[in-house]
Amino acid sequence: MRIMRVAMIGCVLALAACSSDDGVRVLSSNGDGPDEFRILPAKPLSEPKSYTSLPEPTPGGKNLTDVDPKGDAVAALGGRRNAVHSDTIARSDSALVNYTGRNGRTEDIRGTLASEDEEFRKRRGRFANIKIVKQDRYNDVYDRYQLDQYQEQYRWRRGGATTPAAPPRQ
Repeated sequence: MRIMRVAMIGCVLALAACSSDDGVRVLSSNGDGPDEFRILPAKPLSEPKSYTSLPEPTPGGKNLTDVDPKGDAVAALGGRRNAVHSDTIARSDSALVNYTGRNGRTEDIRGTLASEDEEFRKRRGRFANIKIVKQDRYNDVYDRYQLDQYQEQYRWRRGGATTPAAPPRQ
């Protein structure tokens, strides 16, 4: 009986070791088909005003019928559509960027944070990743760093600050 239990536990651990975890958040399918959330409908075809004013075709470049959800959202909120795709800092934002970088800034901060986060997840989730069913592990790994909105709201109100209303506790 004891040998049977040890064998069963060994089988479960072997199956768990064979699973592959693509990351903390698993939001994509493993199938060969298209990802339906990445398919965007194109704008309808229309005849240009002048065929000589058409841009030069570039492989992999933007098409005139491609939709631009981010640009559309910025334009709907009163901003400039082309500001989304600009690599330069707008003149109106330069003072803010200079102020936030007054103590220095790291050029490759995204890469540094990604590698540090990967190391943290490896240390924190050694045995937490042994699961038979693939699931979202984000909350399990980062549970210590979650902010309790009600406790924080109470702390700010106790200090005399005006805070917005929070949804009721469930």
